[in-house]
Amino acid sequence: MRYFLFIICFFYLNNFFGQTLKGKVYDSNAVVKDIKVFNKTQNRLTVTDKEGNFSIAAKVTDTILFKSIFYHPLEVVLKQTHFDDVNVFEIEKIVSELDEVEIKSEPEQPVFKEETYNEELHNLIKEDIKKNPHLYAPKEAYSGGANLLAIIDLVAKLFKNKNKYKAPKYQPISYTQMDSLFTNSSFFNKRLVTENLKIPEDKTKLFYDFCSAKGISSELLLDEKKMMLLEELVVNSQLFLILLEEYGEDATVKD
Repeated sequence: MRYFLFIICFFYLNNFFGQTLKGKVYDSNAVVKDIKVFNKTQNRLTVTDKEGNFSIAAKVTDTILFKSIFYHPLEVVLKQTHFDDVNVFEIEKIVSELDEVEIKSEPEQPVFKEETYNEELHNLIKEDIKKNPHLYAPKEAYSGGANLLAIIDLVAKLFKNKNKYKAPKYQPISYTQMDSLFTNSSFFNKRLVTENLKIPEDKTKLFYDFCSAKGISSELLLDEKKMMLLEELVVNSQLFLILLEEYGEDATVKD
């Protein structure tokens, strides 16, 4: 009877004061070293050796945490069977997955189309001319004797006062440069002027003169700036056509 009580006390005290948990840690490929093995219940810590082995003081119902920055944490609540032999614990590696990246091709150079001709802007300019005719036409215009070149010169001066170019190294595009551009360029050709910008063929020279009077920077003649130049020409063509419509008459143009 005394021996039987001794055995019971031995197992009770052994369980109460703790035992030693022995184990080996693997991932899906091999043993893992330097994994932290933390007894959360007793606040004890150890790490696995290069063979993945560890031992730590523990008892039944203790919670053991396996942790590493490269692996998902694993928690195990100990049972009596964990102390019967060396245990094997498998942890899962954290796989770094990059977000899907959409590779886009380099945007193509935009192509000028007839739709670029902005009717809304055309109407806004036309409406402004109706509201403020004195800003666009000289006094003679009210008597029916408007001089188209004088009107264009007045409009050009208004734009020059509002849009002075601040970089002195680029001069305004001259009439000669404008004429040469539409004669020699494969992009800025005469077809673009007559078909896309809607400039009457017999008024193209006058349109070049109008654009040169607007003080457009010669910087826009650079190949990488050609779409900006196109935008300028579109706006100028709309204003030019409105002036032709409102005050148009035969006028002398440059040869």
